[in-house]
Amino acid sequence: MRPPAIVTTIAPARDNSTRPTQVRMIVVGLAILLGMVTYLQRACLGTLETPIMADLALSKAQLSYVHTAFALAYAGFGIASAWWGDRVGTRLMLTIVVVVWSCCTFATGLAQGLISLIAIRFVFGVGESGAWPSITRTLSRWIPYAERGRAQGIVWIGAHIAAGLTPLLVDELLRGVAWHGMRLPPLTWRGVLMVFSFSGLVWAVVWYWWFRDEPAEHRQVNAAELAHITAGRSRAAAGRAPQGWAFWKRLLTHRNILALSLMYIPNSYVFYFCITWFHKYLQEGRGLQGRTLALFTGLPLLLSVVADMLGGAATDWAVRRYGPRWGRAGVGFVSYATAGVCMLLAAVTRSAPLAATLFALGTAANMFLLGAAWGTCQDIGGGHAGAVSATMNTAGQIGPVICPLLVIYLAERWHNWDLNLVVIGVGFLVAAFCWGFIDPREKVFD
Repeated sequence: MRPPAIVTTIAPARDNSTRPTQVRMIVVGLAILLGMVTYLQRACLGTLETPIMADLALSKAQLSYVHTAFALAYAGFGIASAWWGDRVGTRLMLTIVVVVWSCCTFATGLAQGLISLIAIRFVFGVGESGAWPSITRTLSRWIPYAERGRAQGIVWIGAHIAAGLTPLLVDELLRGVAWHGMRLPPLTWRGVLMVFSFSGLVWAVVWYWWFRDEPAEHRQVNAAELAHITAGRSRAAAGRAPQGWAFWKRLLTHRNILALSLMYIPNSYVFYFCITWFHKYLQEGRGLQGRTLALFTGLPLLLSVVADMLGGAATDWAVRRYGPRWGRAGVGFVSYATAGVCMLLAAVTRSAPLAATLFALGTAANMFLLGAAWGTCQDIGGGHAGAVSATMNTAGQIGPVICPLLVIYLAERWHNWDLNLVVIGVGFLVAAFCWGFIDPREKVFD
């Protein structure tokens, strides 16, 4: 009788050269592209408000319900989505959610009325709720500690480039695009949404095929890069965290989490204002029209691109020079204080271009802190960076939930669009003091 065959599995040999590979930079690149996909598909609806309202016979108040439906779903499912991503890994997590929300973008172009539009955008919000916490978890596993703020800031660059260029891109697609002698016919608002939806589907295929949850699992990462990535990684293992209700109690009541959550509300509020009603503010409140309107609509998020890059580098430099407390909290405080002053000045100036420019500078100052804010989540979250960042992000969605309704109330009840800028400016100044209660050295689960 022949003995049973012995089957052995030989793992691929890892390159042991002393020069690190740069596979983590490809991960950052894919995260940048995801940020672009996320904000392209999210921001386009605000620019398409006028044709959507005309085609579906919707009022501003009704369209604000659509924006609020997205914000409610985004807030309601953020922590659960991140918790799931921490458990199954971001390779599978992000593949699924990107496919879901991209299909919703396509379906938005098929909406026939208010109810269908609200339902589709609610599901869209469910899909997008886990995106940024999962990106943060990905960076916490793939990026060395000393590079995290810069990497987080760079990833936001893609998001803000996409959001800033979306008004101009939508305007061109609605007009018809001429390119090398060829002219593409004008698209309807439905066609624009359908075209944008394919960007996410392509990204999801590439992500699932190439990405791995841990650097050690990726064949292209050599031993030197693996050592570089893991050298400064927190030793707080996920297994040391409390289980069950004790986990959630610690997560939701920790001082750092509470302060981060309150701090993040104005950041989310102003971003949502930028992609929903800022276009109308400039048009009706400041009298801008045409391509000047499109340019100034995108300016806040285009300037945020520079702020993302500089803010991420600034927080990493400050951490090295002054330590985590001042390197994160100090950057956050200065960013918010500057943003608040700019918003209040924009509210009182009479010049429309100057008001739009001050608003853009204030928004950029606000975005300067993103590397510090999300880097803090990685610092204090350890193996649960996804859940920690999702808690901050979810609490921050209080801003987007109330933003569409409050903006229209202030504009129509008081006939003064600039009151919205006063609300935003005061919110930034209050949130600046929240950084005084945040200590990145204090881990949530240690």
